[in-house]
Amino acid sequence: MGNPLNQLKRNTSRDSLEYTWRPLGFLNKYRLLISLFFTLIFVLGLQFHPLASHNPDLFFFTSLLYLIFATAFIFLLRWQWPGFQTQIYLHVSIDILATVVLMHASGGVSSGLGTLLIIVIAGGSILVSGRRQALFLASIASLTILAEVVYDRTVETMLGNSYTQAGILGLTLFITAIVAHAFARRIRESEELATRRGVDLANMAELTEHIIQRMQTGIVVIDNSEVVRLMNESAWHMFGMPSIASDPVLEKISPPLADAFQKWQQQPDMKLQGFALSTEYHNIAPRFARIGQDKNSGVLIFLEDASSVTQRAQQLQLASLGRLTASIAHEIRNPLGAISHAGQLLAESPNLDEHDQRLTRIISDQSQRMNTIIESIMQLGRRDHSRPEVFRLNDFLQRFVNDFMLVHLDEQDQVKIEVNPEDIEIRFDSTHLQQILTNLCENGLRHSQGYQGGPRLELRGGMVHDQQRPFLDVIDHGPGIPADTAEHIFEPFYTTSNAGSVLGLYISRELAECNQANVKYIPVATGGSCFRISFQDPRRQMS
Repeated sequence: MGNPLNQLKRNTSRDSLEYTWRPLGFLNKYRLLISLFFTLIFVLGLQFHPLASHNPDLFFFTSLLYLIFATAFIFLLRWQWPGFQTQIYLHVSIDILATVVLMHASGGVSSGLGTLLIIVIAGGSILVSGRRQALFLASIASLTILAEVVYDRTVETMLGNSYTQAGILGLTLFITAIVAHAFARRIRESEELATRRGVDLANMAELTEHIIQRMQTGIVVIDNSEVVRLMNESAWHMFGMPSIASDPVLEKISPPLADAFQKWQQQPDMKLQGFALSTEYHNIAPRFARIGQDKNSGVLIFLEDASSVTQRAQQLQLASLGRLTASIAHEIRNPLGAISHAGQLLAESPNLDEHDQRLTRIISDQSQRMNTIIESIMQLGRRDHSRPEVFRLNDFLQRFVNDFMLVHLDEQDQVKIEVNPEDIEIRFDSTHLQQILTNLCENGLRHSQGYQGGPRLELRGGMVHDQQRPFLDVIDHGPGIPADTAEHIFEPFYTTSNAGSVLGLYISRELAECNQANVKYIPVATGGSCFRISFQDPRRQMS
């Protein structure tokens, strides 16, 4: 799409050239018609008294020469040589001289041909840049008329009140020059103001288009025939990136939205329920608003991802809960440390029998478990500090596995990485992703200890091609998760094993949603478990 501001500047520059040269071309067309008319009068033998009444030969040769100059000016205007200002004075000077000579050949100022100079001076005054130049043209014309009158009285000995007529005509030319120049100046100022307003409107249009395209809310504009006239990038992704090159009818792009639009037309006050536009956007809440007052005017459709709104509301609620639980956990930590330390001292006593030693081990184990829970709770308070960045998934996984194996030295070669294509990029907080993968990989290795085959854990990255959305599957070869249990695994404090963290999966899901991604459990038919992390499209900015 072209830049409207640059386009406007090009149009303004072109209009400026037309404003200068085009009126001069109109003035030459007038000159061409007048000279051709006078020449044909003489050639055809027509008589229009007092034209050519005093000196027919001079009238004919002047008209013919005037016609030749008018024809030559056509090419000079096309070549735009010499310059514009030079051509103005050249054209007007020829007009003044030819008109005065024709006036003399027709009997002097009393012939009335001098009134043709009013058009010439008016046109020249409009084209020149200043009022002094306009008055200069009027003075040249007036002096030329006066010189013709003096010549008639002294050389031709023509009588009459020609001086009075010449004076009136000269005064008329000065008034014409002043009025025409003032009128032209007002037109120029209005045009400059319109140009500035046009530039401002172009800037505003470009800014508005940029804002609309970058909005997370989907924007669609349809006309009264339900033909899509505008669709921003967010709406295009919500519709599953359809082809709208031809026949972009709302019914063909999204039947559910078309049905919702029909219901809104019948009952504008009815609250519409959310619906799925695509596999990625499964809870879209539409809002409709007419652009004008007429019922046949266009309609503006807002598409809001209700799941995102729900997530933000949930995050606000959990943020308050997180601060409360973190405060409680901090208060519990000190007495828990004292209990653990006391248990360790008690275990070092030589007077304990086997039964008492088992009790001290219970105290130590449960204190350690309680400390793990407190650590997880305190991490909840830090889940909303997301610093997303764009990076290659394959490179990150290689670094993660290398670091992960430093802690799990006995699990070497038990993690397999497969990313296809290898250049997949994601937008995510790398620290958050490392914490999520640590939780999932530790769970996967722990539940796959009985697997005797190849690597017990697989990290498979890919792309959902119909949505251009990256994903990462963490697959283990354990016993899997029963269907009734799978419904609760992401709930806080829910666990099926005393060895795991009661908040690990819950925190993983929260960190993923903080980065506009999601974690879900996918059953594996051949056995084992699969946790899929669906990342946001890296081309879209996070809200």
